[in-house]
Amino acid sequence: MTQTPRTPPPAAHTPQGIHVPLVTPFTSTGEVAYDALEAIAHEVLEAGATGIVALGTTGEPAALDEAERDLVTDVCARVCRERGAALTVGAGASGTRAAEESLARLERWPEARAALVTVPAFVRPSAAGVLAHFERLARTSPVPLIVYHVPYRTGLPLDASLLREIGALPGVAAVKYAVGSLDGEAVALLGDLPDGFAVLAGDDAFLSPLLALGAAGGVLASAHIATARFVELAAAWRAGEADRARALGHTLARLSATLFAEPNPAVIKGVLYSQGRIPTPDVRLPLLPAGRESVAAALRELAAL
Repeated sequence: MTQTPRTPPPAAHTPQGIHVPLVTPFTSTGEVAYDALEAIAHEVLEAGATGIVALGTTGEPAALDEAERDLVTDVCARVCRERGAALTVGAGASGTRAAEESLARLERWPEARAALVTVPAFVRPSAAGVLAHFERLARTSPVPLIVYHVPYRTGLPLDASLLREIGALPGVAAVKYAVGSLDGEAVALLGDLPDGFAVLAGDDAFLSPLLALGAAGGVLASAHIATARFVELAAAWRAGEADRARALGHTLARLSATLFAEPNPAVIKGVLYSQGRIPTPDVRLPLLPAGRESVAAALRELAAL
């Protein structure tokens, strides 16, 4: 049966600022600690974050069942509704039909302003196939799309030309740029962006140089920790205060390096647990909890702030 395309979502404001992809805290019995999740959401928004992301990679969505994913989204939607903040929800799939179904479920949460959607993983379609995939999703999604470009996870690097074509599609608002480096494609893309299309830093350690080149903000797991300093960094680059921004950027990059010393979000959860902000540092298999020294190194770097 052919699915009838929905009316494209209304044009959204270009995403900007610092967005925090929230961890999913767990209780000692392994359930979602929804009260801790709600508290963290309020804390990062109070500290100046523009918005939060539910079910990003940091939230371990692959390890959650559907009821748990809905619970996480419910909590985040409620907080964003109360605070008037931007909610982005991780959605999508490697297959286009499955991705459409995932996006269609977001109609349940009117607070959602965007969906974070990965480039198709494992399938490795051609450039034309990637473009057709996002054309279809942008046409049928109830919310604007933020393309999650993370080739070291998807196995599919995209060049600036293709990202520019995707960014020009109605219904595509931004790209979360997370290629693991500051590369020539980022420079080329930021030098010639389609109207209404933003680049958001997705590799925490490269936030500062991407902001210097014109990125609009970032989606940063590290911003669970020292949220206000990441917000300060984005504001400094917007204000043209290069010396202050450069020094703070180096400091925050060192913090981010320690927070990603083990697979995300293990170290971040270890730090949050040490701060008393979540009830356990637990992650779900195949991830393992962070080692004691990794957490201690992150706490030392944080203390240096």
